[in-house]
Amino acid sequence: MGALVLIDSNVFIGALKSDQDPIREITRRVELHNVVCCSVVKAEVLRGIKVPKFRNQLESFFSLTQMVPTTASLWDEVWQLAWKLDRQRKVLPLQDIVIACCANRAGAAVMTTDRHFDLIDGLTVIRP
Repeated sequence: MGALVLIDSNVFIGALKSDQDPIREITRRVELHNVVCCSVVKAEVLRGIKVPKFRNQLESFFSLTQMVPTTASLWDEVWQLAWKLDRQRKVLPLQDIVIACCANRAGAAVMTTDRHFDLIDGLTVIRP
């Protein structure tokens, strides 16, 4: 079994904009049992899908991934990381901080094209 990877929404969205099947593109790089997800990514991806059939396919894909629960203690980690980054003049979008905290909690790397994640110490970032 390989390392766990949380796929950022921009990977899904980038594949869709390139007329590629995001599920196929992701599973070419990461085995399904190593894919971690969080509610923020799921919501960001599914809200933009216009065709119900394709939305249902992506929703089914998400149901097969390891979901990181967004508990009260996770939200405490989110505000604490946001506070720390803000003091370092690294102001990141809240959803990116949630994604990073979910990845850290799962012991997963984040697959993303977003450079914001490079600003978070200790987070492993991989490019698609």
